[in-house]
Amino acid sequence: MTEPLDPDEYERPRPTRVGPVRVRVPAKINLHLQVGPLRQDGYHELTTVYQAIGLYDELTARPGDTLTLTMEGEGTGELPLDGSNLVIRAARALAAYTGRQPHARLHLRKHIPLAAGLAGGSADAAAALVACDVLWDTNLGRDELAHIAASVGSDVPFLVLGGTALGTGRGERVSPVLAPPHSWHWVVAIADGGLSTPEVYRELDRLREAGLPLTDAVPPEALMAALRQRDPEVLAAALANDLQDASLSLWPALVDTLEAGLDCGALAGMVSGSGPTCVFLCADSRHAMAVADELGAMNVARTVLTAAGPVAGARVC
Repeated sequence: MTEPLDPDEYERPRPTRVGPVRVRVPAKINLHLQVGPLRQDGYHELTTVYQAIGLYDELTARPGDTLTLTMEGEGTGELPLDGSNLVIRAARALAAYTGRQPHARLHLRKHIPLAAGLAGGSADAAAALVACDVLWDTNLGRDELAHIAASVGSDVPFLVLGGTALGTGRGERVSPVLAPPHSWHWVVAIADGGLSTPEVYRELDRLREAGLPLTDAVPPEALMAALRQRDPEVLAAALANDLQDASLSLWPALVDTLEAGLDCGALAGMVSGSGPTCVFLCADSRHAMAVADELGAMNVARTVLTAAGPVAGARVC
């Protein structure tokens, strides 16, 4: 593992790729999300099964004299482009780790909505790590990039790697789930607005402290066994998200979205991560298209899309 160099070393000349580097990065959903108690560091202990799905953002990195970020698409005008942005934080983390100046012109084409439970910000941070690694010719492996990613955000390591994986800790410790190759087909119902992830976790803590009845948790072993069987109906029965009750408490209209998706014939539906996006499992691509068409006509979501998973994490185009 490379240690950050002394700041004086930043002046050493480093190679930089001349041409632009374009990276495509997917969204994620949580097939299983079990939320444990609040830790002393302010995070909850998690056990989750991630899956990367074919809904993508794209980030382009070019040489620059400073570090800048511009964007187009979802969230333009709403998303800050300063040092608070995970893209900038990721680029700076890679530069510090490899001992160079964080100089690059980054441009984000965003399709994954903000605060939607799809880890769009984490995806963009993963894209920045991969793009700048190529632009700066730092030549780090995926595991080393994932190590840096853990310092940027909990979901970022998974989106460097992609596929289907088990996440533990606060989600940053990631290991691949071994299952036969298979494509799972999803309908993604994107709400008109977003939910704050910290607020959803606080609401879950409040519901638990109040002793209100919550959805029974399904063990992650059942989910991983279902993935190995490659049967959509078996997987449908194993999907679970401890945050769903909190998301529905904060956004009651999501109940209508979930019910509508099931009425349209989906095998199962759940809130994605902290929401408010809802995802519905379907038997195959044709079934997903039929459910999406019917659900889109019901006006219970801003946008209804289809996506398959698992797909690779952030990759150079």
